[in-house]
Amino acid sequence: MAIDFSITSTVASNGRTAYNAQRINSTEPKFNFGNKTQYEGNFGLFNTSVSAGQVYNPADYAAKYGFWAYFIYPTAMAESSGSFKCLNTYDRAQFTFSFMQYGAHVPNGDFVKFFRKLLQLPNAADYFPKLVLSNNRIFYKSNGTLSALENDSTTQPLMDYLNPTLNDIENQELICAARLVHWATNDSKHREIQVGTAIEMYKENMKSYHSRYGLNNAPANVCQMICDIRHQGRAKSDRIALALNTNGNYDKAFSNLCQIGNTNYQTRINTVRSTIKKLTDLGKFSMKYDSVSGEFVKA
Repeated sequence: MAIDFSITSTVASNGRTAYNAQRINSTEPKFNFGNKTQYEGNFGLFNTSVSAGQVYNPADYAAKYGFWAYFIYPTAMAESSGSFKCLNTYDRAQFTFSFMQYGAHVPNGDFVKFFRKLLQLPNAADYFPKLVLSNNRIFYKSNGTLSALENDSTTQPLMDYLNPTLNDIENQELICAARLVHWATNDSKHREIQVGTAIEMYKENMKSYHSRYGLNNAPANVCQMICDIRHQGRAKSDRIALALNTNGNYDKAFSNLCQIGNTNYQTRINTVRSTIKKLTDLGKFSMKYDSVSGEFVKA
């Protein structure tokens, strides 16, 4: 049975509009799923709230994913403070969701891969009854007719389904946001897919980055900072290669990487660096990359 919500809004004393949802035909409490914001002339929602039990803890996933559960953690903290219900719908991606902020604008990108996996869950039809997978592509189903929402070259139809425009906050945008926040909050399998997608992505990224930068035996802190730079997009490949040109002095390389983007992104860099230090102090980050296996091994 489809899960439907009644959606209401309130205006705080500071003028901010908050959107709340309550599941219809349920005793579940009302929940906030987003707040209105304006960004470079666009209007959309954001949710940066951090709730107990809804935050990524690498120790919860280490048994399944080993060191990779810790490797993604600095980026998760920088992206969302680890919040599984992090949301924004106000920038060029039109819809971004998850603790790693997967953006819907990239064909075959992190959001698309994440959403395809979600649609394979048994309760997917409860949340998105009109979306189906066919040949591992996302389609909209209406009266038995399938319309493709994404392919190898574009995700624009999917973006428009999730958030019709950036000119205003539409009802469809509110519904999709409420569905995903509720799903992430109430289903551990949803959260597991967020995590699994991130680890799969970083594993593949590391293989690619090794091909570009030569990262065999590079320590985990250097590799993580490279991954975070590329995930955020705060520097191009040549700038990273220059920072790594230290004749094997990885302490210097890490210091150089920490300078990239510091004019505009110092707070994020501080978060990544301090999280790496915390993990190192706990004995969780003393690893190096083995390019043959594509895994991290003891340093």
